[in-house]
Amino acid sequence: MDKGLREDAEKIIYAAIQAVQPDEAVRRTLKDYKFNTGRKILVAIGKASWQMAKAAVDVLGQVDAGIVITKYGHVKGAIPGVECCEAGHPVPDENSFAATEKALGLVKGLAPEDTVVFLVSGGGSSLFELPLIPGEELQRITMQLLNSGADVVEVNKIRKRLSGVKAGRFALACDPAKVLSIVLSDVLGDPLDSIASGPAYPDSSTCGQARAIVEKYKIGVSPEAAALLDKETPKELNNIETHVNGSVKELCAAAARTVEAMGYKPFVLTDELCCEASSAGSFLASILKSHAGSKQSLAFIAGGETVVRVTGYGTGGRSQELALAAAQGIAGLEGAAIFSVDSDGTDGPTDAAGGYVDGESFAAFEEKGINYDSMLRENDSYHALEAIGGLIVTGPTGTNVNDLAVALLKR
Repeated sequence: MDKGLREDAEKIIYAAIQAVQPDEAVRRTLKDYKFNTGRKILVAIGKASWQMAKAAVDVLGQVDAGIVITKYGHVKGAIPGVECCEAGHPVPDENSFAATEKALGLVKGLAPEDTVVFLVSGGGSSLFELPLIPGEELQRITMQLLNSGADVVEVNKIRKRLSGVKAGRFALACDPAKVLSIVLSDVLGDPLDSIASGPAYPDSSTCGQARAIVEKYKIGVSPEAAALLDKETPKELNNIETHVNGSVKELCAAAARTVEAMGYKPFVLTDELCCEASSAGSFLASILKSHAGSKQSLAFIAGGETVVRVTGYGTGGRSQELALAAAQGIAGLEGAAIFSVDSDGTDGPTDAAGGYVDGESFAAFEEKGINYDSMLRENDSYHALEAIGGLIVTGPTGTNVNDLAVALLKR
């Protein structure tokens, strides 16, 4: 492994993630906000919700009641007046359902002069859930969708129809109180009805679209779930105000500034990367090969969210699979490295944020006796990268604005 390139990768990752922390965005929205005269109830959902809630309470001084619902291992301490709960992601579990019940209890019976400060970040679709079908079936459907290769917008079009809080239904539960939403976007293009499946935003999807997704990916649903897919979602809400703060565009821009300061010429290829992770890895590798003769250090940056079509029984995530898929393409290429990270610090059901490979990685797999093609087929990127020191581990970052992939050519 090229230690110099690996160190560059670590610096770029750190700087980019620091630039999209949600604290300042929350403070900016709340600092001079003119609240109604009633109670302030705080509900924070998603993988960045603890960080967002902490910033909100720091600004407001106190809230009348509050709850944080985040992923396991993401609570970093107590927040005055706020109950902090951890739950399942990317598949909801009993703790997701129980915490959501508590949140609904906090907003029950509110008055028009009350305000619900609703802090939303990626992962909320799993963490904030009250299923309209048995929880076990919702978990099965969710797993089918996640393994199918469906993108997050398609997945959420199904999940919101099976939920008692998604697709604007949480805002209806808060009515007549006002809902002030501060959203950290993890969905390409920032569609507010898809981020965390839009608990406080009118739904734009249709029943026909939901049925088409089930048919496209051959998702098995019960008659009860099928009936819910044909039930229309709320299309109008009168008690909401929404502020979007933070997105993958900022993540890519921060990475570009950082690599330029390090002596690379930056190229932001896209901030809407949306394809299979293995295809993205191969594409980035082909870019480096085509510029192998460059006498200048180059950095190619892509932000977005890839998908993994699960065909095997291995362990990994989309960023790890992207990196693994790139290894063969840059094998033996001097000064070349490709890495990808989930900005929240957790890639799939693993403790890694993503993966790193360079021109020496493919040979390292062979030296370790690792069957590269088999690892890709089995979606076992975690163990393949772990064996050669290619995992990137950051721990929970406190933010969540999609993924960052970078291809470096150092001269």
